[in-house]
Parts: sequence; C-alpha cells; structure tokens
Amino acid sequence: MATSIQNPEIDTRVSPARQRTTSNAEFYSWVFMRVSGILLIGLIFTHIGIMHLIEGGVGRVNFAFVCGRWSGPFWQTWDWAQLFLATLHGANGMRWIIRDYVRSPQRRFWSMTLLYVVATFMIVLGTITIVTFSPIDCAPSS
Repeated sequence: MATSIQNPEIDTRVSPARQRTTSNAEFYSWVFMRVSGILLIGLIFTHIGIMHLIEGGVGRVNFAFVCGRWSGPFWQTWDWAQLFLATLHGANGMRWIIRDYVRSPQRRFWSMTLLYVVATFMIVLGTITIVTFSPIDCAPSS
C-alpha cells in the first residue's frame, strides 16, 4: 500500500468563498479569449492593410476619408467590432493579471473596479462616437 506524504504547510482544501464562485465563467472567459483573438487578427490585419498599405497608405487618411468610410453601416460595424472585441479582450487579459498578481483582496477589488470602469467608458465613448456620426457633418461648409 502506497502512502502519500502530506505537507502541513499547504492547505489543499477549497475555501467556502471559492466554492461559491466556481462556475463555467472561467471556461467561457478562456474560450472568449481564443475566439476574440482569432477574430481580432482578421479585423486588425484587414484594417492595417486598408488604412496603411493600400492606395497611398496613411497619407490619404483625413476627415474626408473617414466621412466616406463611415457613411455606410458596414465600416461603422467593422470599426465598432474592433473596438468592442479589442477592449473586452484586453480587459479580460488584465482581469487575469490582476487576479494572479494582486494579492490583497481590497486592492484586487479596486483594481478590478477601475478596470471595469475604464473598459466600460472606452466602449461607451467609442460606441457614441460611431453611432452618432453623421455624414451630414462631412458636407463642405459654404
């Protein structure tokens, strides 16, 4: 019969607080990182190609170019998807970093709160910018 050596310094029991928060959320977070990463690769490389490499590159990008690009819903949706996925992908990664490296529960709480506030602010501000954009504003003034 094999005996196991137990280290008295390591507590292998799961705390009641940890038991309550055990769910599939971390699994879905892991899946989201993989799926959003793949989608972001396509979105961002296409963005770089169109904005920086094709037809004169970044030199042609000005307010009139953005007006023409955002005059239809396709590019507005494309840019919003980049904003949304990149912000959530980055915030999820930062959440993992905070969870792994911030040991104090109070500091972890405030770090997570700040992260969520900043991510929400970025998504809301970007969404307002894209949704309220009006091609009428692009008309040359007389």
